[in-house]
Amino acid sequence: MSRQTPHRRPVTMKDVAAAAGVSRTAVSLVLNDRRSVTLADDTRDRVLAAAAELGYRPNAGARALAQQRSDWYGLVTEIVTAPFAVDIIKGAQDRALLSDKHLLIASSESDPDAENAAIERLLEQRVEGIIYATTWHRPVVVPELAREVPTVLVNCFDAEGRFPAVVPDERTGGRRATERLLAAGHRRIGFVNLDPDIPAAVGRRQGYHEALRDAGIRIDEALELSGHATADGGFTAAEALLDLADPPTALFCANDRMAMGAYDAIKERGLKIPHDVAVIGFDNQELIAAYLRPGLTTVALPFDEMGARGVDILAAITAGQPTDTRTVTVDCPLLERSSV
Repeated sequence: MSRQTPHRRPVTMKDVAAAAGVSRTAVSLVLNDRRSVTLADDTRDRVLAAAAELGYRPNAGARALAQQRSDWYGLVTEIVTAPFAVDIIKGAQDRALLSDKHLLIASSESDPDAENAAIERLLEQRVEGIIYATTWHRPVVVPELAREVPTVLVNCFDAEGRFPAVVPDERTGGRRATERLLAAGHRRIGFVNLDPDIPAAVGRRQGYHEALRDAGIRIDEALELSGHATADGGFTAAEALLDLADPPTALFCANDRMAMGAYDAIKERGLKIPHDVAVIGFDNQELIAAYLRPGLTTVALPFDEMGARGVDILAAITAGQPTDTRTVTVDCPLLERSSV
């Protein structure tokens, strides 16, 4: 019968002191890099060599208690495996590491109880601050627990305005998409929008209208339909627009899933993209935009950059620096492929 290998007892500063032949105080000074106290180079070398040989690891919890700081930020999001959430996490983590900070990630699972529990766990780990991120842009009610440490919202905003927030510049993104179609010579541009009341739909529609007005083109509400954010909805809306007596020569779809449905509606009519009808999407959902044929020109949601900016703001707050801006908007770039 096989025997289980016993767990090794953690190496302590006392063990390192015994191996190096110095006092525990000297070990503490060396391992905590306290340069204010003079120690002989030989002593420092012996302590570091003994710590390495024994496999000593510092007790992060004890150090956080002693210093009242942990070098950890917490990140709370609904679904940590969602593509967009992963991009926010990567942007935040990469930026945190530049400042020797680390990220603890907790899933809230779109459930208030799970959300409170996730924040409680992060607070127990003495995180210095929290990034609260959502997978789609919307107003949120942030749990009261989050007020115990500096908290920054990413891809969402607090309706009461109590927390700084980082959100995508939806209006400029909508304007940029429409201007690209105008630059290609289109003057009759259909717009397939999301459900009308969400922030992304409002902002992207504003940008669409601004670009048309600046080009001297009258707003025609007959060219605006909702595709309800789905491929089927995009197909149905594109069908209706293409069946108009004076159909559009270009479609701006407010997300890539609806653009995918629009592709099918265009092709079913024997039309070619972009020669007969140009299409632009929004989101840059990689599994759709890059693999449609032809490749979909789209406006990218800047998830990496929003995560990074959230950490920048959190770092400024925890360092005691003034932060006047309550809401920061991040640019949504246009990614050219072959559909215009």
